[in-house]
Amino acid sequence: MIKILGIILTVGGAIALVMGILGIFGSIALMLSPWALAIIGFIFFISGISLIKRRKDTEDIEAEKKA
Repeated sequence: MIKILGIILTVGGAIALVMGILGIFGSIALMLSPWALAIIGFIFFISGISLIKRRKDTEDIEAEKKA
């Protein structure tokens, strides 16, 4: 479950980061502030990557308890 959340955060953060950067440089018109979108995208991307790298999945933890 944790890895699924990490993947969702990583993909969503990457999309928001790309759209924010394109909005900052004027390639795309956004309804939101492009700086806010880029900052939130960066935060989501970094948190998703760290969840994927550092956390064990709940199924892995339950299997270790049974062994």
